[in-house]
Amino acid sequence: MQPLPITLEALTVLDAIDKRGSFAAAAEQLDKVPSALSYIVQKLEEQLQVTIFQKQGRRSVLTPAGKNLLNEGRLILEAVERMTVKTQTISNGWEPKLNIAISSILQNDSIFSLFNDFLKSHPNIEMDISEELMNGAWEALVEDKIDLMIGASGEIPKQKGIRTAHLGDIELVFAVSPNHPLSREKQPLSNAVIARHRAVIAHDTARNWITQTHSVISEDKYFYVPSIEYKIKAQRAGIGCGFLPRLRIESYLQKGELIVLEVEAQKPIVPLYLAWKVVNQGQALKTIREMLLANKGVIVG
Repeated sequence: MQPLPITLEALTVLDAIDKRGSFAAAAEQLDKVPSALSYIVQKLEEQLQVTIFQKQGRRSVLTPAGKNLLNEGRLILEAVERMTVKTQTISNGWEPKLNIAISSILQNDSIFSLFNDFLKSHPNIEMDISEELMNGAWEALVEDKIDLMIGASGEIPKQKGIRTAHLGDIELVFAVSPNHPLSREKQPLSNAVIARHRAVIAHDTARNWITQTHSVISEDKYFYVPSIEYKIKAQRAGIGCGFLPRLRIESYLQKGELIVLEVEAQKPIVPLYLAWKVVNQGQALKTIREMLLANKGVIVG
């Protein structure tokens, strides 16, 4: 049996070139000389009989065939990384790396302070922090893209091997810029009045699952943003209206950059959870989880 042309080394090289934009930059990242990368790519192209990269100005850009190869290859690289981490965890009980997502609904200063305390005691553990929202959080956890979700919300997926702990509840308030037209309307605002104005909506970060939204009243005027942070910026700028976590906007309320309006609709209370897979038994995950739960009053406020 002849050796397969697609190797982990080749996939790692393709990934680095695509992310860095050039062979030279990728070589620097991988601590190799550019000619070594060129040889690996050229050999792969010859064996597969395809063109993987093409020049676009100074950048090396993937061809359609190259994109497909790398997209599939990244799934393999991620699987190998997970397998490596699990093997090391089984060996010594401590994971070499934690992938943790934080909901953008949370103010994360106190969370990063806890991370700092954790790393002082465990300096050799890598941490990869990402941001997820709504169903995107559950999806990332179920698909093993993350080890821990801080601030998951919505319905907890059943029969997915997920365990949760209640962190606390977030109060959402209907907020607008003081110059927004709704600030001059009679309160409490009816749904019919609110529906005439543009709503600012933070994207659910789910890629494959059905997405969700929280308490959207407007009917057909939307301004989409990637996170709660951007939603706050958009509403401060007067672009639109919508519910925001009071915890995140307290300083803007005090400065008068946002105002809270009374609405006829019931104010939503959103339960937030710490969530992890039951099968993840590593000591690092257990330790950081216990630290977060011991300080959940500070995290949720």
